[in-house]
Amino acid sequence: MAGIRRNKMTAIIDSHLHLFELSKGKYDWLKPENPPFWPDKSIINKNFTEEDLRLVDGPKLKGFVHIEAGFDNEQPWREIEWLEETVSLPFKSIACVDLYQRPEQMTEVLNTLSQFKSVVGVRHILDDEAASILTSEHIDSHFAAIEARGLIFELQMPLTDSVAVNTMTSLLSAHPNLCIAINHSGWPPTEQSSTLDWGNWKQGLTQLSRFTNCVVKASGWEMVQREYSINWQRLIIATLLETFGTDRVLAASNFPLCLFSHNYQSFWQQIEEVSAEEKKALLFNNAFRFYRF
Repeated sequence: MAGIRRNKMTAIIDSHLHLFELSKGKYDWLKPENPPFWPDKSIINKNFTEEDLRLVDGPKLKGFVHIEAGFDNEQPWREIEWLEETVSLPFKSIACVDLYQRPEQMTEVLNTLSQFKSVVGVRHILDDEAASILTSEHIDSHFAAIEARGLIFELQMPLTDSVAVNTMTSLLSAHPNLCIAINHSGWPPTEQSSTLDWGNWKQGLTQLSRFTNCVVKASGWEMVQREYSINWQRLIIATLLETFGTDRVLAASNFPLCLFSHNYQSFWQQIEEVSAEEKKALLFNNAFRFYRF
């Protein structure tokens, strides 16, 4: 993509972040009267633009992947229009889709989204409803439509949910050309979690790692626990690298939600306990390749 060059300077492509323009989008989930009822939600209930992504020293932000942020779930192209009109950095976008829609509705939405140059994929947040959504009436048709257009599906669900993981495994087997990005490390267990949860999470990672079109994002730490320890974060990253390999793990900030725990500058300064080769892969190369910059 124009504007990005490979060079010796440490560079970042942030593979998972969100920008907000509250006066233009709906953002129902950000309103205090709506869930999630986080006591610190006011920290992120404001506008965020690419100007808030400035890094003063160290690595340089060369581009990013914008993940849908509830701008308008009924007309997801509105968020893409706003981004393409306002963002100057190189970026790719992941749009919202509704996996409960009928096939003809999904076709219309995907056809509209495919007209935008930045769109490389779609997301429907599965989370605790993953098993139900992944067995819904039109799911096979929807994944076939996403696969046929060469779009990435952003998979956000807990990999401790073995039923959902088994269902996703079957769907990936049926759609071998579908590219999947696991969001937020598949919601890993906390340091205080049971041995069973850790075992289920690792098993879920292992199952999905067998599909070469599947990558995983090392991100979302603050969503698992606000006051997470660096040792826990490093353990998760090491497990991801061991399971997926250096070329299929992507570091991402989840900005602005990372602000619950760290500012944008200090977030990137955390990722130090990896080799130089791994760091280049996690911070830049893997996102450059997978998201087609």
